[in-house]
Amino acid sequence: MSQDSATATEAARKLSGRRRREVVAVLLFSGGPIFESSIPLSVFGIDRQDAGVPRYRLLVCGGEEGPLRTTGGLELSTPYGLEAISRAGTVVVPAWRSITSPPPAEALDALRRAHEEGARIVGLCTGAFVLAAAGLLDGRPATTHWMYAPTLAKRYPSVHVDPRELFVDDGDVLTSAGTAAGIDLCLHIVRTDHGTEAAGALARRLVVPPRRSGGQERYLDRSLPEEIGSDPLAEVVAWALEHLHEQFDVETLAARAYMSRRTFDRRFRSLTGSAPLQWLITQRVLQAQRLLETSDYSVDEVAGRCGFRSPVALRGHFRRQLGSSPAAYRAAYRARRPQGGVLESVTAAMETSVPVQGTASGRRAAAAASAGPSPVTASTGPGGSAERFGPGPEAYVQGRPALPGQRSAP
Repeated sequence: MSQDSATATEAARKLSGRRRREVVAVLLFSGGPIFESSIPLSVFGIDRQDAGVPRYRLLVCGGEEGPLRTTGGLELSTPYGLEAISRAGTVVVPAWRSITSPPPAEALDALRRAHEEGARIVGLCTGAFVLAAAGLLDGRPATTHWMYAPTLAKRYPSVHVDPRELFVDDGDVLTSAGTAAGIDLCLHIVRTDHGTEAAGALARRLVVPPRRSGGQERYLDRSLPEEIGSDPLAEVVAWALEHLHEQFDVETLAARAYMSRRTFDRRFRSLTGSAPLQWLITQRVLQAQRLLETSDYSVDEVAGRCGFRSPVALRGHFRRQLGSSPAAYRAAYRARRPQGGVLESVTAAMETSVPVQGTASGRRAAAAASAGPSPVTASTGPGGSAERFGPGPEAYVQGRPALPGQRSAP
């Protein structure tokens, strides 16, 4: 977060007298993954003053009645309940058990009260769904795991979801991508509170980089979670990936799975958190990305070889997913390839979108001003249906915040 942004946030909202900035509440729920849950516990709950890391006071709070069951069938009991959040200056939601389930109303009320009283609210990975359900992400930029970003944007259209960032700091509300990005965001919080040296000392203790460059796009070719490998749908998914050059639609996949379209959609969503059409278009865009990098095919030819019915469909989905036109992506890739390889080239292509800088409120205003209609609005799916790839372009933040610890940092 920039110095101006921090100053503006402090001036606009002051912490309630009963809350303390050094007190961090971590809100846990039953069914949450233990790895994600342990990240803020390790960062904020261990005394490392001997290494030059200022101490936080940790309050581990149960967001519902315990004991809480977590990964591997482990049961946890928390020392505090929701009432303890009233003392915290920072509240962290490390994960949520299911992107399809509503969080408990009592927990949402506690988060809203904490925010109203000046607390900093943090959502790690799928914890962003809890913040969104509480209305704390309305009109704000946010991120989550790339696989769940389309679902977050579609379910909460007022949230400016950017699936490319490792984390987004919007002043008093912060969100991060998948598991490791939760570490990045927690280090960023320590850096914001106590400076670079403290964050660096903590990073050395954790044996992780103080800052990671790049965003989530390098991981996007992991099409589905590993768990699907043992599911009957894995065969259908493998067939789809091998035939992306052909024009087929979700009905074709449902037929290959011997399911109705409704049953196939429901089963696919339960495994991936994404609609089949969203997933399919994502794979076609990724295939186009590879062809633009490795071949001399024209954009029109690339569209045909990736199963899009027209170059217009490719351009619309490509820009929506990667923030750049196919031609600009290829030009940036080729210009940067001798110096930095694929990763720097992808970064260059992403930076062709309009930057949004300055304070948190300024970024929101600029994002709203720059969000315009997409050149592709309907009849652009791989099967020619009027369905879209997830949310419309207005659901994704159009610019890229220039924040320390994010990809745009020097």
